[in-house]
Amino acid sequence: MSDNLPNGSSLNSPEPAEPSGPPPIYKIGRGGLAPITLGIIALTVLIFLLQSFSNYVLGYDLPEYWFAKVNEFILQGQLWRLVTPILLHGSVLHILMNMYALFIIGPVIERSYGWRRFLALYLVAGVFGNVLSFLFTVEPSLGASTSIFGLVAAQAIYVFRNRTFFGRAAQPMLINIAVIIFINLAIGLIPGIDYWGHVGGLVGGLIFAWLAGPVYEVIESPLGAALVEKKGRHLSTVILLESILIALITLTKFIF
Repeated sequence: MSDNLPNGSSLNSPEPAEPSGPPPIYKIGRGGLAPITLGIIALTVLIFLLQSFSNYVLGYDLPEYWFAKVNEFILQGQLWRLVTPILLHGSVLHILMNMYALFIIGPVIERSYGWRRFLALYLVAGVFGNVLSFLFTVEPSLGASTSIFGLVAAQAIYVFRNRTFFGRAAQPMLINIAVIIFINLAIGLIPGIDYWGHVGGLVGGLIFAWLAGPVYEVIESPLGAALVEKKGRHLSTVILLESILIALITLTKFIF
């Protein structure tokens, strides 16, 4: 998902070729570290070390016991279990796969969306995935894949809504993303994998990205053309709307 665009533009910086005049009003990150991505990876690894230490000392995984998605406990009021599973993992292979995926795609999304929207996207998609898992999967679950599916969905929306600036590269990029999503959803059908968690993360990311993702336009001025982000819904408004949706969906499990 890091295909180069025409005229040297990058995936997270869809700028026109050789712009004249002042730089765009909304500057897009171009390289460098992605602090939120790295912070999430560091925190997740730290918690996994705590899980491993707990297993070694106590003989069982204490963080998993208190923070995994377990429907029975959520129905008793432990609603934090709809959020905290994104920081837990069940094995070394599990965390390696998820953190590698986050390391590859996270910086691209963080630079495209900005750190505030990226963090909100990661959390909202993860919670949405856990909520759908709560509704349709009786087994306990944990892992960051709900959030990562949301990031992939958000990248698809970003490319689609700004396809004019990606030119001919847009179609193969979208096809590539669609293939990745299809393959991973197919893998999710394997027993032991939380399929509905993945679907929920995908849906949560799609909704967030459509409502809050960056969309650009070219503004002409006497000083030249500039690529700027269109004014859209305020981030807090989108978070509130999706939080209400999450709450309503969760409520159905308590009613029916």
